[in-house]
Amino acid sequence: MNIIVFLLVGLLAGWIASSLMKGEGLGILSDIIVGVIGAFIGGFIFDMAGVAVYGFWSALGMSVIGAMVFLFIIGLFSGTINTRRPLRKF
Repeated sequence: MNIIVFLLVGLLAGWIASSLMKGEGLGILSDIIVGVIGAFIGGFIFDMAGVAVYGFWSALGMSVIGAMVFLFIIGLFSGTINTRRPLRKF
């Protein structure tokens, strides 16, 4: 059951991060991969900062932040970061 929750958090985190960074989702499998890797990166960042995470919503937030960092790093190496794109209006 824990693996299902982990994949669900990964899917949500990947979709939210890719929506914020790229403007649209990447696809279900890519969103899960980005979210799971983002969870590890976010966990490392929060651990280094000394921030403890408890509960579903804080784990999701940590995973989204980690996934956004991961997508930013991928964008640096692939050259897909668009610096001329205006900020999205909400």
